[in-house]
Amino acid sequence: MAPDPKIKLRPATPADAGLIFALVGELAAFEHLSHEVQADEAGLRAALFGPNPRVFAEIVEYDTAPAGFILWFYTFSSFAGRHGIWIEDLYVRETFRGKGLGVVMLHAIAHRCVEEKLGRLEWSVLNWNENAIRFYRGAGAQLKSEWTICRMEGEALADFAAGLK
Repeated sequence: MAPDPKIKLRPATPADAGLIFALVGELAAFEHLSHEVQADEAGLRAALFGPNPRVFAEIVEYDTAPAGFILWFYTFSSFAGRHGIWIEDLYVRETFRGKGLGVVMLHAIAHRCVEEKLGRLEWSVLNWNENAIRFYRGAGAQLKSEWTICRMEGEALADFAAGLK
């Protein structure tokens, strides 16, 4: 099936920092995690477009309107012996869902993995997000329920780093 000509995926530019920050806020609200957002526009701009970026983003547009984004970075698997990509965020604004934008973004990042001979493409999905789970399974993704994400941040991270725990 030919892609919808109204859909355009393009690399994010420094001028998109405000848009990306707004999209992160929308994603956080959708995931009921707004209280966890610590990022600001300047920090995202520095991370994405500074002298040595370690995270990357593309903007998806529908009929020239900003409709979503994908934010990702390279990982490494000692088991595969190769780098991979971790999708940190893949988000489509509600009014644009069901038009194939998520497929376009996921296809593009999968294509990058194949072109660069990377070992894997990974991401997480909230267990209550049934629409996303159906979408990812339909794309051929395996949901790895035997793995649990671990996180250290804030005071717990500082305490552990200082040897207090």
